[in-house]
Amino acid sequence: MDFKDAIKQLADRVVKLKDNIQTEEATKNAFIMPFINALGYDVFNPLEVIPEMTCDIGTKKGEKIDYAIMKDEQPILLIECKHWKQDLNLHDNQLLRYFNVSKAKFGLLTNGIIYRFYTDLKEPNIMDDKPFLEVDITDLRDNQIEELKKFHKSYFDIENILSSASELKYMGELKAIIQNEFNSPSPEFVKMFATQVYDGRMLQNVVDQFTELVKRAISSHINDIINERLKGALTVNETKTDSSPKTNEVAAQQDQPTTQISDSKIVTTEEEMDAYRIIKAICRQKVEVSRIAFRDAQTYFSVLLDDNNRKPICRMYFNTGTKYVATIDENKKDVKHSIESLDDLYQYTDDYFKTIDMYENKE
Repeated sequence: MDFKDAIKQLADRVVKLKDNIQTEEATKNAFIMPFINALGYDVFNPLEVIPEMTCDIGTKKGEKIDYAIMKDEQPILLIECKHWKQDLNLHDNQLLRYFNVSKAKFGLLTNGIIYRFYTDLKEPNIMDDKPFLEVDITDLRDNQIEELKKFHKSYFDIENILSSASELKYMGELKAIIQNEFNSPSPEFVKMFATQVYDGRMLQNVVDQFTELVKRAISSHINDIINERLKGALTVNETKTDSSPKTNEVAAQQDQPTTQISDSKIVTTEEEMDAYRIIKAICRQKVEVSRIAFRDAQTYFSVLLDDNNRKPICRMYFNTGTKYVATIDENKKDVKHSIESLDDLYQYTDDYFKTIDMYENKE
């Protein structure tokens, strides 16, 4: 099993077991030790992993770090562990103290779900106050897996990690700034764009007007990018399915209304089909696209998992003045959200995923 598969397998394990993990020690055994093992280190070999390694801090003797990863008899990564429910923001000072008295170049603070990696980019031998890499193992991206892989025993290289750590740190900070500006544009940010399309003076009322316009323009542009990528993904998938007669038959059935043609009261609109294609493109990140189907009814249009009426992913209510998408709660009840356009369907991606997980876990 390669590293990527091992990490994804661990992620699945975390999702399934976390509600049964009641203590910090259980968190270590169920989540963190398997993570160390996935990095290629033998957790039972004291030449590679030392549990409860002593880190004396000044006059305070006997302080212990949960795990120390060793290389050439020297610690290279200190790991401080917490229970999976604990907020890591309350515990980074503890790792900082251990890091500052150790020869290790990297520190890791984790609760078995969130993994925060630290080093000393600002000042030598003083741990930075912010991690250069933070990952949620239940929501991993491919680029994050590649960064984690650098800590694998077979690939570990201090200079290589430090080089990428600097880029990751500044990239993370820039992304946070961009996100803040997108969510709540500052006057300077608004003026930067407004002065390129507006010739008048930038009075406060003008800035206020353009603040909302900039927010909407950003949102619209992001949605356009997402739409183009999803269309591309669907095109690739449809090309693949066309190569198999069996799969092509399934796809043809999915993209045709499952209601009886003779029932003239049920009319499947193009807008409903567009909504279905968007939901299908989103949910293909969770399940095979062939498992996503639709059924139309007089009052709503359903997107289903496995073409099963008892497994609705969401429902569209497009036959009224105000249009709604209904996500499904844990009791399989509709939770309606008003939408202005089909672009708003993307806002509820997490809800679709949670509903799919609910059905999958029950099975």
